[in-house]
Amino acid sequence: MALAAVIFQMGGLTMTLAPSYAILIIGRFLAGIGIGFGVMISPIYIAEISPNLNRGSLTTFPEIFINVGIMLGYVSNYAFSGLSPHTSWRIMLAVGILPSVFIGFALFVIPESPRWLVMQNRVEEARSVLLKTNEDEKEVEERLAEIQQAAGFANSDKYKDKPVWREMLFPPPPLRRMLITGLGIQCFQQISGIDATVYYSPEIFQAAGIEDNSKLLAATVAVGITKTIFILVAIILIDKLGRKPLLMISTIGMTVCLFCMGTTLLLFGQGSFVIALSILFVCGNVAFFSVGLGPVCWVLTSEIFPLRVRAQASALGAVANRVCSGIVAMSFLSVSEAISVSGTFFVFAAISALAIAFVFTLVPETKGKSLEQIEMMFQNEYESQGKEMELGDVEQLVQNKTVAESDYQIY
Repeated sequence: MALAAVIFQMGGLTMTLAPSYAILIIGRFLAGIGIGFGVMISPIYIAEISPNLNRGSLTTFPEIFINVGIMLGYVSNYAFSGLSPHTSWRIMLAVGILPSVFIGFALFVIPESPRWLVMQNRVEEARSVLLKTNEDEKEVEERLAEIQQAAGFANSDKYKDKPVWREMLFPPPPLRRMLITGLGIQCFQQISGIDATVYYSPEIFQAAGIEDNSKLLAATVAVGITKTIFILVAIILIDKLGRKPLLMISTIGMTVCLFCMGTTLLLFGQGSFVIALSILFVCGNVAFFSVGLGPVCWVLTSEIFPLRVRAQASALGAVANRVCSGIVAMSFLSVSEAISVSGTFFVFAAISALAIAFVFTLVPETKGKSLEQIEMMFQNEYESQGKEMELGDVEQLVQNKTVAESDYQIY
């Protein structure tokens, strides 16, 4: 996290002082690396230090502050729009450096992950960290025992000589299921079109008929505010309803809003009625995303992977997420020109409908379980499937033998 903060500060400062477009792009590249580190590390860290009952709500905090940052970006655009064109964008970028400076100072206070400490045989320090986040000493001892068991399994001879990258490329069946679930939910989060909806909301509202720039900006700010408010709803519900119910509500709601948005633009053209419906459906899509698919995606990928590959697998999920985001963001305008804005929303609606099926069939419920219990859940599921297959084979053999014997007796 310290490295992420430093790299982002370097990128932000480079963008602020950039004398040319090329230097600006270099600064943006550095800032992107810092953001990538932070997006990957923060959910894992929070998941590893949080109590089981509050882990879901606490792990959604990175998504909350991402949305707060987006909203503040909209607000800063409006606040600095009256300044000189040569200085307004530099001030806006300079302000963005301040949160990373705060993180740099906070790192002197926040503790290390207890699971990492156990992996380094610093058990007493791990116990001390767990006691800071959980007042129940009995639960702390139980969690510490689970962590030690998982760390011992991760450091066993079975994995000592096996590089993590090789295990990721040729995963055993339980890890393969985890990777499908984690990478799949990360990809669906982006290919359902949320970043295109947020980034290009001015173009979407222009297609609906808004022409005044101030009204465009106000509608865009409304999208940012909606996204932030409904993240708070997710914090309240994620450890009460669970991950899977929120994902189902989210993907179903997004599918309906995306389909209705496409239908509105296709059938009604432009006008005040279309503008009102467009703002309603775009904000509705953002709201449903923020309740489920937005925050829960990061919660799941920080929970489901075993300790020995958690960082690498979560990083792979973050890469998949960012690649899909880039593809959608860079192709939205081109696709919209080719099949119209309404056609693009129909495509997003179809993808979101596929996400419903994916969540229903492949995403498990992890509410209230420790990270070690979640790992065992995937392992036991695979073993139970194997036993069911073996039992089915035995039943088939018995049935075949019975049929053969009856045929012999008849003969």
